Amino acid sequence: MSKKAAGTLALPWTTNSSRVGMDQVLLCVTVMLTVVGLVMVFSASAVLAGNRHHDSWYYLKRQGVWLVMGLSLLHVLSRVDYVWWKRLSIPLLGGMATLLVMVLIPSLGMTANGARRWLGAGPISIQPAEMVKLGVVIYLAAYLTRKEGRIQDFQSGLLPALLVIGLLCGLVLMEPDLGTVVVLGVVTGSLLFVGGARLSHLSTLVLCAVPIGLALVLSTEYRRQRLMAFLQPWNDASDTGFQITQSFLAFGSGGLFGVGLGEGKQKLFFLPEAHTDFVLALIGEELGFVGTGVIILLFVLFMIRGFQISTRARVPFGRYLGIGITTLIGVQALTNACVVTGLVPTKGLTLPFVSYGGSSLVVSLAGVGMLLSISRDRHAGREAIEHRSGHGWVR
Repeated sequence: MSKKAAGTLALPWTTNSSRVGMDQVLLCVTVMLTVVGLVMVFSASAVLAGNRHHDSWYYLKRQGVWLVMGLSLLHVLSRVDYVWWKRLSIPLLGGMATLLVMVLIPSLGMTANGARRWLGAGPISIQPAEMVKLGVVIYLAAYLTRKEGRIQDFQSGLLPALLVIGLLCGLVLMEPDLGTVVVLGVVTGSLLFVGGARLSHLSTLVLCAVPIGLALVLSTEYRRQRLMAFLQPWNDASDTGFQITQSFLAFGSGGLFGVGLGEGKQKLFFLPEAHTDFVLALIGEELGFVGTGVIILLFVLFMIRGFQISTRARVPFGRYLGIGITTLIGVQALTNACVVTGLVPTKGLTLPFVSYGGSSLVVSLAGVGMLLSISRDRHAGREAIEHRSGHGWVR
């Protein structure tokens, strides 16, 4: 590459001389989860779509369009040298912060179920908070790479990153969306720990975050109701505890092998959000404990493979980026599973790759594309990486 070309922002496509084939196991696991997602979204939403939109295929067709977009993005990003994202980390985060501000403007943001979380134009709507999750991972990976050992110093190492993430979390809370803030907090803490932050600093932050989170829950009526429904779901099973008790009934009805694909009853206007946040409960009803276990095992395999890819990355940015993406998807999947089984209070978090939701699906697949790009670099020579670094692809 010429010096003139290197000074531009042209996409640094990977080359055969320094790259190998992408990780097929991770790709197969991702495809399997998305296929299961399409099937279960249709099973969960066909009756609802027919009632609301007079088209049983309505949600499936929309999810299919988002899936094609997401897989196309995965294909492209898996072939783009991941170190390129280090250079764009701050502009990306700035753009996402702008989108979060736009969501809060009444004339721009779209409201549903009392929350203003979407930007839309015609039939298309996006959820900027989903994009921010991946943007935060990219930003932190770049930040930790630049700081190296200095992250142990609170004032010059840890504090600047916390201020940036805190600002974004504040904007997300204004939507309001506490679930996303919790996920961002866990991912941020995990990456800072891996990056070498002092355990005493992180412990202090956790101790400060717990009372703040509790205050946020107790200060809002609907959050208090969710907390009470979590603690005593059967006391008000027809109102505040309705969703979680219907989820319990779905799992209980499924037994070991389920009632059969498409035969579930809870999706017939009993279990709210059966095709989005609570799709795992429908899987438990129709495919049983065995089907649910397979989904959980696929996510476990995804995380194992993601961490393996991350540890083999040749540059620190790749390791941080891979660990961050894997943790992000794993934490969200674990949280969703805990919500539908009543282990944590109800939160509006989708099951990655499986739940209905365009923004979540596309962002998750974009993250997988970056992971696959990292996997293709595992055998690249040090000379090739230094050559790319010298041409301005990384700072």
